[in-house]
Order: sequence, then structure tokens, then C-alpha cells
Amino acid sequence: MALYEHIFIARQDVSSAQVDSMVETFSGLIQEGGGTVAKSEYWGLRTMAYRIKKNRKGHYVLLNLDAPSDAIAELERQERLHEDILRSLTLRVDEFEEGPSVVMQGRRDRDSGRRDRPRGDGPRGDGPRGDSPRSEPAAETPAPAQTAAPEPAPTPATEEAS
Repeated sequence: MALYEHIFIARQDVSSAQVDSMVETFSGLIQEGGGTVAKSEYWGLRTMAYRIKKNRKGHYVLLNLDAPSDAIAELERQERLHEDILRSLTLRVDEFEEGPSVVMQGRRDRDSGRRDRPRGDGPRGDGPRGDSPRSEPAAETPAPAQTAAPEPAPTPATEEAS
């Protein structure tokens, strides 16, 4: 059997309990088809980049599936018929990602670590604002003494005869 990552977006009007029941229904379809659901992650209600069927937000769900292609085709067919599913995407992968997905890792980092870091502490390792290597002043060197340039001598004016 092949390994798949499957993501679907449910309408913003449904509750998270209804999304959980959708996940159970779709997991049952996969199991009936001879596959297994290795992992399911609920990513939450997220804002979309553009409207889809008059919805600005959607409930995102990731399913890691180990199933035959017939079971995946049936899952996609059922999702196309389901009125609460806005979009879905299935990708075949060589192996599943260990641990939480990138989206969940970002959420964990957002929830835990940012409150105790000083402002301006970015991914480049910069310190608080003004302490980045690019903004450090150059080593102090004495400014060269300004000497006044000698004024040019006036040129004699030529007198014209009238």
C-alpha cells in the first residue's frame, strides 16, 4: 500500500465536534477500503488567503493514510459530495513525517516561547533591536582634523578698452 498525506478544509460554520465526526467518517471509509489512518491532526479554524464558496475561514485537518489507491479515490469522491468540505488535497509521500507537522510545530512555538524572548529577537539570532551585527557602529576612530584649504588667489581682471 502507498502512503498519503491528505488535507481537507471544512466550512467555517460547522463546529469542531462536527469536524471530528467527519474525520471519523472518513477514517472509516479508509479502513473499509483496507487502509489505516496513521495520524490525524486538527489544525483549527484558520483564515484562508482568498474566499472559497463565500467562506473566509475554514477548519483544516491533516490525515496521514496508508491505503490502496481505490480507498483514496472513494475518500475523494465522498468529500466532493459532502457539502461541508470546501477543498481537499491528497499527496503521495515516500514516508510520513515523524512527530507533529510543521503547522503544529509553528503553533507550539507561537504558544510557548515568544512571550519570554525580548522584542526583535529574530530567526537570524539578532539580539534586541539595534543589536544586530548590521547595525553596530564601526570602531571609533578619531575624525581627521579638518584643515581649511587655501583660498585661490584672485585672478587679475582684464580691462577692456572701450
